[in-house]
Amino acid sequence: MLTIYNTLSKTKETFKPLDGNKVRMYVCGMTVYDYCHLGHGRSMVAFDLVTRWLRKSGYELTYVRNITDIDDKIINRANENGESFDALTARMIDAMHEDERRLNILPPDQEPRATDHIAGMHAMIQTLIDKGYAYAPGNGDVYYRVGKFVGYGKLSRKKIEDLRIGARIEVDEAKQDPLDFVLWKGVKPGEPSWESPWGPGRPGWHIECSVMSTCCLGESFDIHGGGSDLEFPHHENEIAQSEAATGKQYANAWMHCGMIRINGEKMSKSLNNFFTIRDVLEKYHPEVVRYLLVASHYRSAINYSEDSLRDAKGALERFYHALRGLPRVAAKGGEEFVERFSVAMNDDFGTPEACAVLFDLVREINRLRESDVEAAAGLAGRLRELGDVLGVLQLEADDFLRAGAEGKVDAAEVEGLIQARLQARADKNWAESDRIRDQLTAMGVVLEDSKGGTTWRLAD
Repeated sequence: MLTIYNTLSKTKETFKPLDGNKVRMYVCGMTVYDYCHLGHGRSMVAFDLVTRWLRKSGYELTYVRNITDIDDKIINRANENGESFDALTARMIDAMHEDERRLNILPPDQEPRATDHIAGMHAMIQTLIDKGYAYAPGNGDVYYRVGKFVGYGKLSRKKIEDLRIGARIEVDEAKQDPLDFVLWKGVKPGEPSWESPWGPGRPGWHIECSVMSTCCLGESFDIHGGGSDLEFPHHENEIAQSEAATGKQYANAWMHCGMIRINGEKMSKSLNNFFTIRDVLEKYHPEVVRYLLVASHYRSAINYSEDSLRDAKGALERFYHALRGLPRVAAKGGEEFVERFSVAMNDDFGTPEACAVLFDLVREINRLRESDVEAAAGLAGRLRELGDVLGVLQLEADDFLRAGAEGKVDAAEVEGLIQARLQARADKNWAESDRIRDQLTAMGVVLEDSKGGTTWRLAD
């Protein structure tokens, strides 16, 4: 029985889809004005993990993750670059997809873009105006009337009276209340714009997700996800808009993943303390980065450091050493490990406990490999099967363990020296065997002797 921590209720709840076995999930995606940083990668991997487990559990999932392809940051960056906003976003979307592929992130079923849903935004805004939840002051803008929505603050547990303290209205705004937020922005000189009933302009950020989610998944759906930094005001405002417009509960469950932190601060472009995914992948294997992101519980913060990446690399090396030298066969045996893994994942996607199960499975594989290769191979298949839920352990063991060797050592030379050492050992020429091992060690090569032969990898 799957339980999910619902940010709306602040409790774990038994998951029950709104429509039989079908699950509809919407996740706030990227604002594509720059390369994705590792914090974005955390969110993408977290909900990829949710996707994999829901499907592994037999649910029929429709996964929608949007792209924000128009906002202030995009316009400003395009102007800085001297290019059109759509040329910028096209490049950044391609780069985002490349990062996803390298991190083994499955593509969402639908990936709506804000600029393709302008008409839907006009329709929802007009509905909100007609119901008295929004107003157009006549300057080209349209604002949402926060004070009219009785449930405002129910997601973040913020109170309107507390929010009003210190809030203010900018000189060029025509708000009735400092808490009111923009649904449609009147055009400014040099900005891209679309015609609307209130004059040319462009959408506010919050209305985009309300429209894209309900367009793709209906007025009510099962799961809405995103980073914890979106809980307020973005997701709070989505609820206010959507539920005022439809009169229905917007999302049944809200899931928020933790942030990547650098020295205790959230990794973000605004703080200029971020590492892009491609920066990190220049130094570390993509599977190492992915394992770092899945080994911690999705709701917890991850403190990024070289040590944490080295730990992730070490964990994967233990897994791949267990797989090394065993034939690839279908998973067989180890049902108790599957049961424990399932219990962990069904408890709000408990990956730390699930990873602990994999380590126990590795110990059993290593115990059996010398005495019962067939049983060990069946458990190795089970290890790959469970690893696939986390998006790891699908490579050939040598491919992972020797990753990065190209350009550092000549693989043919290494193999030749290994054969020469094996011959020296067969001839009982221990001095020559030790000399060759020392030569390989000096080259940065680690040898591993076993009953099945000698394998090698690069030293850390």
